[in-house]
Amino acid sequence: MADARAPASARTAALTEARGDSGVDGGERGQRRNASALFLFLAPIITFRRIIKSRSTEDFSGVPYPMTMLNCLLSAWYGLPFVSPNNILVSTINFTGAAIETVYVLIFIAFAHKKERLKTLGMLAFVLVVFSSVALVSVFALHGHTRKIFCGFAATIFSICMYASPLTIIRLVIKTKSVEFMPFFLSLFVFLCGTSWFIFGLLGKDPFVAVPNGFGSGLGTLQLILYAIYRKNKGNTATASDDKDNKASFVEMNSGKTAMNNNSNHV
Repeated sequence: MADARAPASARTAALTEARGDSGVDGGERGQRRNASALFLFLAPIITFRRIIKSRSTEDFSGVPYPMTMLNCLLSAWYGLPFVSPNNILVSTINFTGAAIETVYVLIFIAFAHKKERLKTLGMLAFVLVVFSSVALVSVFALHGHTRKIFCGFAATIFSICMYASPLTIIRLVIKTKSVEFMPFFLSLFVFLCGTSWFIFGLLGKDPFVAVPNGFGSGLGTLQLILYAIYRKNKGNTATASDDKDNKASFVEMNSGKTAMNNNSNHV
């Protein structure tokens, strides 16, 4: 998820006015965007309450949490002043998201069986290597606009991956004609988060905000349309085991969304 604040001096006033993000109203809009992203990050709490209560990760996948964590770290890095000036909202919400995802990852590792624990630890190592590489290259090898472009591309790629994760559950909904495993509020917050940041990216002329969040907005719209069509259907229960796996995957992967580039990602 990404935010694109205006440059300094006279251009700041012009762009701020164009975006309608000045004064109290602008602050309130920024808070609403961050709130929608925060709801996405907090969505897996229900899953983790179940994991802690049963002291087992059951069939839930540990992959989405470190991947969302990476997305948040890259987006937060992009929002730092020496990478992309005046992007404080990007850094604040994504650093918050990274902290939340870190807690999820640690809890998952604590309660996962050996094979899944090793897999999640491997993913965590991958996250740290990728983020460290991006940070080091951007600090020591790149400068100015080139640094911003590089960090924005990295954040955008992982933001799109995060938003694309519910595609498997959408296929399941169409196949079974049931929204049993596509929670309404997760779909709603994907739409709200993606749309708010997409509009902000367009107004700020920042493709690294607009592109991934436009993708998320479209995906959220599709989910809401499917929910409206199939909301009264209970669906096919013959494949309970497969449905359970897809439910786990949806709840885990749809968190957080970018960013939220959600919520997420720009340059």
